Amino acid sequence: MTPTQIDTFFATLQAINPQPASELEYTSVFELLAAVLLSAQATDVGVNKATRRLFPVANTPQKILALGQDGLEGHIKTIGLFRSKAKHLMQTCQILVERHGGQVPRTREALEALPGVGRKTANVVLNVAFGEPTMAVDTHIFRVGNRTGLAPGKTPLHVEQGLLKRVPDKYMEHAHHWLILLGRYVCQARQPRCWECAVAACCDFTPKTPLKP
Repeated sequence: MTPTQIDTFFATLQAINPQPASELEYTSVFELLAAVLLSAQATDVGVNKATRRLFPVANTPQKILALGQDGLEGHIKTIGLFRSKAKHLMQTCQILVERHGGQVPRTREALEALPGVGRKTANVVLNVAFGEPTMAVDTHIFRVGNRTGLAPGKTPLHVEQGLLKRVPDKYMEHAHHWLILLGRYVCQARQPRCWECAVAACCDFTPKTPLKP
């Protein structure tokens, strides 16, 4: 993609969806952190189903700790890898209480020091909760970055670095969500839905998928 195509790409996505939002349900920074931690190798729909049971009962680090490991597992057992995720969330809550006054820290270093929180999760929290210009490269963004020619890379970190260099500053706040939604619903893994893609004209992918059979 050329710089002009990149600008057109994001201007088009912005016109379609000016204020994109995470499909994870949350009402606080801690709920966002917990939901993203639980979302690894799981769908947002599945995580929301579990957190609708969990958050009304326990939506702070202190309340999660009060549930105990078994109690937490009981609320999230519908999510894949729920035992290891419960362990990580419990450990994270303990650190938040002991080192951060029960609050979610605002630095990458402190976030990535939390059990179960990697670079992608930290980027989501920094971008969504704190408005930082970060790019959380999940499987959808990795695919879109490579397939479209927007930011090709062999690893998620390479794609992240490419996007940070190539996405114009004026689009950075919402670029993460626009790319996720594009990959989730249009630029899908098995068959990209080019026939309904609003940014197909800017995309390097060839041959474009023909009209829907």
